[in-house]
Amino acid sequence: MTAMAAWATTQDELARVQDELGRASPPAWTPPTGGFVVGGSYACFARGIAGAGAAGDLGVAGAAVTRGRRLVAVATALGSAGAPYAPGQLALRQGPLLEAAVRGLAVRPPVLLVNATGRDHPHRAGLAVHLGAVLDLPTVGVTDRPLLAQGDLPSDLAWATSPLWLDGEQVGVWLRTRPGARPVAVHAAWRTDVETALAVVHAATRRHARTPEPLRRARTAARTTRSRR
Repeated sequence: MTAMAAWATTQDELARVQDELGRASPPAWTPPTGGFVVGGSYACFARGIAGAGAAGDLGVAGAAVTRGRRLVAVATALGSAGAPYAPGQLALRQGPLLEAAVRGLAVRPPVLLVNATGRDHPHRAGLAVHLGAVLDLPTVGVTDRPLLAQGDLPSDLAWATSPLWLDGEQVGVWLRTRPGARPVAVHAAWRTDVETALAVVHAATRRHARTPEPLRRARTAARTTRSRR
């Protein structure tokens, strides 16, 4: 972990780190030819938390690695939220928790899907970017909606896409994985551009599924562990 990629503990410190990450130019990552494993990470918190929650809330992070439909590795981590939820500041609340879960995997994936935005961020450094820099892993963000970026929804066809723009820069795409399903927002993040991010999501999403398989498995692991607390 470099100083630039350290986790912040205050809003001011986080803004500085995000600004540095947003201006960084790490080498681009290219997916390998043929099939490859993909990781996913997801965090959730204790049920019944009101509003934005608070620092100290019990959190659970799940991480998983899949190859197609096969689960290759899974891990979970328990911890406390570092801050309440605030848009654009998700790293304060759950960054270290996600890092712990991914580092607990028995198999290190070549690329990681993160339930967070990437370049769609005021500093171009959402949690997907930040986590990738800390772990030294290429990352792709996958969320239900953009943070700031805007763009028309795609047509109601399988694998239809439409661009997401922020200040004249394409930072992601809307992707509809199957007809009738709500599209997901796919975000360029650490060492990935929009084209690569979309290719990774394609490789990791089962036919007729909405959520990429490693994210689905990570989410299930986190929620199952939470239910047992």
